[in-house]
Amino acid sequence: MTENETAAVFSAQERRFPPSPDFALQAIAQPGIYQEAKADRLTFWANQANLLHWHKPFNHVLDWTNAPFARWFHDGQLNVAYNCLDRHVLEGRGNRVAIHFEGEPGDTKTYTYAELTIAVKKAANALTALGVGQGDVVAIYLPMIPEAVISMLAVARIGAIHSVVFGGFSAEALHTRIDDAQAKLVITADGGFRRGKPSALKPAVDEALSDGKCPSVTHVLVVKRTGEATGWNDSLDIAWEDAMAAASAEHEAQAYDAENPLFILYTSGTTGKPKGILHTSGGYLTQAAYTHRNVFDLHPETDVYWCTADVGWITGHSYVVYGPLANGATQVIYEGTPDSPHPGRWWEIIQKYKVSILYTAPTAIRSFMKGGREVPDAFDLSSLRLLGSVGEPINPEAWMWYRDVIGGGKCPIVDTWWQTETGAIMISPLPGITNLKPGSAQLALPGIEMAVVNDDGRVLEPGHGGYLVITQPWPSMLRGIWQNPERYQEGYWSRFPTRYFAGDGAKLDNDGDLWVLGRVDDVMNVSGHRLSTAELESALVAHEWVAEAAVVGATDDLTGQTPVAFVILRTDKVAEAGSDENVNNVLRNHVTKEIGAIAKPRQIMVVPELPKTRSGKIMRRLLRDVAEQRDIGDTTTLADVGVMSLITGKLAAGAAD
Repeated sequence: MTENETAAVFSAQERRFPPSPDFALQAIAQPGIYQEAKADRLTFWANQANLLHWHKPFNHVLDWTNAPFARWFHDGQLNVAYNCLDRHVLEGRGNRVAIHFEGEPGDTKTYTYAELTIAVKKAANALTALGVGQGDVVAIYLPMIPEAVISMLAVARIGAIHSVVFGGFSAEALHTRIDDAQAKLVITADGGFRRGKPSALKPAVDEALSDGKCPSVTHVLVVKRTGEATGWNDSLDIAWEDAMAAASAEHEAQAYDAENPLFILYTSGTTGKPKGILHTSGGYLTQAAYTHRNVFDLHPETDVYWCTADVGWITGHSYVVYGPLANGATQVIYEGTPDSPHPGRWWEIIQKYKVSILYTAPTAIRSFMKGGREVPDAFDLSSLRLLGSVGEPINPEAWMWYRDVIGGGKCPIVDTWWQTETGAIMISPLPGITNLKPGSAQLALPGIEMAVVNDDGRVLEPGHGGYLVITQPWPSMLRGIWQNPERYQEGYWSRFPTRYFAGDGAKLDNDGDLWVLGRVDDVMNVSGHRLSTAELESALVAHEWVAEAAVVGATDDLTGQTPVAFVILRTDKVAEAGSDENVNNVLRNHVTKEIGAIAKPRQIMVVPELPKTRSGKIMRRLLRDVAEQRDIGDTTTLADVGVMSLITGKLAAGAAD
């Protein structure tokens, strides 16, 4: 941690915001919850699990005998979709609104719990009719429309496994994920609406499946959303609307083991190949529901909740689909971008539906800050009573703006830390209990055990920065990497044996509050989404011009980090590639095609050599200095100490030109 970062932490500690007495009195979480969890952690988790409906009650809470492969509530049985739907209807909540859908063009649709249950039952029957059953994988590649939620729940209902792929990913990224998971069926749409115009999805699916590249896929279900013309393969493609019309609305939810796989979600790792994070059912749903209820202080009878995440990311899984619906919440989902068709779109939606809980990313907050408070001030945001932040550490300035401008100076902010791998929130204030501190995620939640350690694994005292580790298993933890248990053990449990290494740096302040400092490995956090430097490097080297590439994450005021790439061109391709400007344009577009727009480097620099140690490791620290225009750090460990002079000289010459 730098001196400036340390100073910022201790400066921010001076600002504290205790809960109001009225909020504390009505809060779901009360102070005794910490003592309850500390006294008997496993009994605490059993009590949380018993808030769900179990077709067959469990007798064993945790089996850790094959660590680090956990089994939670493994002798119990439940149905995830039943917990999110049927039980609410059977208990008299069928007329409660489950989803207010707002399309970007302004079209809307509302689903009550009864209506959503019927839609999911029909979709479950449609999937079964297409031969999908327990253990089969279904890839979902959809915009943020109700059919995305319906598809996920239908897959869960029949005991199958869903693999949701973010709609912004390219055909090649989609192909990689379908092929690795050996998906049997793909659910997609003709497209969605983005920034005021249709954005096609079906062509990417067609390309991903072309030339028999994914032979495991037997059918593609296609939702009609934009009405744009699209290619059609009669032997493969089926209209979603036709399949739903032919399906019965009667479907009895079958019980599955608590450890039945629920979903795979691919995330970037430190190798070029995305890794499929595997989550199962009972433990995951327990922690998703528990955290959603307590962190957001959910009062389902009166609250209207809005998480702005896409279901293509883990936040959309846990805090759009499973957590809120398990708790019987009323929520908003929105298809488009925050600034379409006008800069006040989000605030207009909050005003329209009287949203009371908003959960979004620091990137979005900072973008609104740049636009000024005049835009949100034009709307009535008085319905808001709690705000949340997710995806990356939120800087204190953005925290204060969020509280004062969006929250009217009265809303508590829950700054949450967690990962795709953890499945659910791990660190967060509890509103009504915690004295809030801008910029700090603060405390591990009740039932979660964490520490900050040094390189040797020794637990550090307050005031010292180190590595964030989780010291005890937790219910929503990943159960491994799809078909790669060795990579799971090596990636998460080898650095500090018996403890899960999160890959983030952290600091405990003098109050014992946690400050998460961001990634310490070769993974960037771009707008709250993890992207592997190795994955981007693999995409660049796949281009015929590129001999070698290195990618770093450079600090960015808006997105947190942004990719910057350094490439060495093949000697025989230099003339063809032409100017550095042309290389930059062509390769940035190439990365977009291979991975998606979110991965497009801010800049691609053509360099004569890369800085490497004697063992051949690229020193990305030095490249990060270049990308962020800092003085170059210590180069004594380089195999060739003159390399950085070559790089900086080349770039200086380019700037002069």
